[in-house]
Amino acid sequence: MSLLILKTEVKYENDIVLARQRARLIARLLGFDKNEQTRISTAVSEIARNAHAYAGVGETVFLIEGNSKPQVLIVQINDEGPGIEDVSAILEGRLQSKTGMGIMSARRLMDYFHVESKPGKGTQVILGKTVPQSTPLINSESLSRIADELTRQPPHNPFEELQQQNQELIRAMSELKQRQDQLENLNKELEDTNRGIVALYGELDEKAAHLVRASDLKTRFLSNMSHELRTPINSILSLSRLLLEHVDGELASEQEKQVMFIKNGAEDLSEIINDLLDIAKIEAGKVEVHSAEFDVATLFSTLRGMLKPMLTNTAVDLIIDEPESMPTMKSDEGKISQILRNLVSNAIKFTEQGEIRVRAKLDADGKNVIFSVSDTGIGIPSEYHEKIFEEYTQVKTPLHKKSKGTGLGLPLSKELAGLLGGKIFVQSTPGEGSAFSAVVPLVCSGFTGKIQKQAVVDFTKFSVLVIEHDEEILFLYDKFLKGSGFQLFPARNLSEARQSLTEFTPLVIVLDILLKDESGWDFIAELKSNDETREIPIIVATILDDRERGFTLGIEDFATKPIERKWLLAKLKDLAQDVPVEKVLVVDDEEVARHILKGILVDTKYTVMEAPGGEECLKIAQTERPDIIFLDLMMPGMDGFETLTKLKASPETQDIPVIVVTSKILDEAERYILKKNTLAVISKETTSREVIIESIRDTISRIAHRKNQEGKTNNA
Repeated sequence: MSLLILKTEVKYENDIVLARQRARLIARLLGFDKNEQTRISTAVSEIARNAHAYAGVGETVFLIEGNSKPQVLIVQINDEGPGIEDVSAILEGRLQSKTGMGIMSARRLMDYFHVESKPGKGTQVILGKTVPQSTPLINSESLSRIADELTRQPPHNPFEELQQQNQELIRAMSELKQRQDQLENLNKELEDTNRGIVALYGELDEKAAHLVRASDLKTRFLSNMSHELRTPINSILSLSRLLLEHVDGELASEQEKQVMFIKNGAEDLSEIINDLLDIAKIEAGKVEVHSAEFDVATLFSTLRGMLKPMLTNTAVDLIIDEPESMPTMKSDEGKISQILRNLVSNAIKFTEQGEIRVRAKLDADGKNVIFSVSDTGIGIPSEYHEKIFEEYTQVKTPLHKKSKGTGLGLPLSKELAGLLGGKIFVQSTPGEGSAFSAVVPLVCSGFTGKIQKQAVVDFTKFSVLVIEHDEEILFLYDKFLKGSGFQLFPARNLSEARQSLTEFTPLVIVLDILLKDESGWDFIAELKSNDETREIPIIVATILDDRERGFTLGIEDFATKPIERKWLLAKLKDLAQDVPVEKVLVVDDEEVARHILKGILVDTKYTVMEAPGGEECLKIAQTERPDIIFLDLMMPGMDGFETLTKLKASPETQDIPVIVVTSKILDEAERYILKKNTLAVISKETTSREVIIESIRDTISRIAHRKNQEGKTNNA
């Protein structure tokens, strides 16, 4: 529904001034502030000036659109002149009016803008501005009051209008100067902040690298020192036992006491080393889980014999309840036994009287066994319930002074439970005792999670096709490659492997020769006789030692299981060096933005180059020919649109895929240009970093997939 406010004719120069005056007055009567009044009157006068200049005569119509809020002030400027031959050229800014600011300038001043024009049939320009929410709803009655007010206020003469325009211009320049000062101050603050953020990112990267190196060094040290530490400690224990057994003669009572101290100290040290080595092995992925069927009742019978001698305090009873209606478990009995021994040992240390009770029962779903060790000891404060599962953490109580521990028993138990696919938790109240529960799957496959077949190849990483039927070993490969820039693509048989090779070409194939009912040697010969797969490197990883046969068939390398993570990654990195480097160019005038995007791509196979502006982008694109360009739009000097235009205009760079990453709010014309010339547009305003990463990687993968398919088509 439209309500007519006013019609004015544009025939003489004075009519342009009249249209401006009426537009300002109508805007004021509709509740627009002074700035909006100036914008509306300026836009109307500019379009009216065009109508007078190009058509000689025109008409300005003021309307109210809508019968409910929000309503819109609509201004139609019509003429019957020669029309506009190329409207799109004007809307894209390639042509500008010679009579004033032009259509594009008027468009920026209004909320809504539309042009209809045909050569020889005139032009209609529609301008729109949303009426403020504070303005009462405009209806026929209020429109009559506006018409009366327009009648009572005659038009100013052109000199008065010029004076008012000058005042508006002075006010606008003053506001612009104030905003410019504020913008300069804000830019200075942002520069300081950006420098701080860049420095912070640098420190974080450095600290993260230090932590990774420290963790690797710790694991390597503990693993390498196993023999060197255990050998002398075992010697001390053996010699101590010989002396205490009086093999070489009697000892004086004081000597026997001293040797006992030596033996006890060596046993404590041996326990610490064993726990440390077990934790290090689990962290390094070197602990194997041996699943086998066993009865919980039999396990408890064994524990009774092992744990009873540990309890020397007659004021404490150790009770191991018989499990009732417990089905046969399939898991690693030795590791469950180790978890329970650690929990009972802990309970014995911190229980002075009462009882320690060991139980086992099925959970409500019947899929997990809950092993519990409860005691009537001193209990654990709630603030320590999480910390006690951290290495070397102990609760500060008087009993800790009497019973010193390593702080490794509970962390080791937690790691072992996780290895079996379970977990450990504690319920405890100081002064009332503690109850530790280990929840373990009734059937354990030997690893914490099943490696699912990848649905989509991540082309941002080097794909490694691993042909292995053993789920546990596939799980280890998954651990080995996590965070390395290589993507595991598992195949449990040769049929899955052949299907994968039709979808992508891997960097390397890792193959176990001993597959179920299939020959790995025949598969190698099949690959090497096919033109499409002949050049793919093959690493044989098996328990057999038949290197000569493998190298005769043309494999890249041979490894005997179990293979080491360090060796495998070093081999993969060597193979990756032979692959042509794929390059990404990040173009953004903000150093922080470039740094963030570079960080997102850090674990991919792409080498990242940087350019702070459009001119640098064009130079690098000409010389380096990157595979992808990430382009910001809002840059000083040559902005993103101009840079994109020049990239697409050059035969040498026009085929490089471009992804726009910007914070600019795009209008329809800009979206059209970008949709035509870029692969994707990603907003910097996205609040989730994960969304940005996923968007970028998805786009890169689509590019790589397209190249891969084109390569297969060309080969065919």
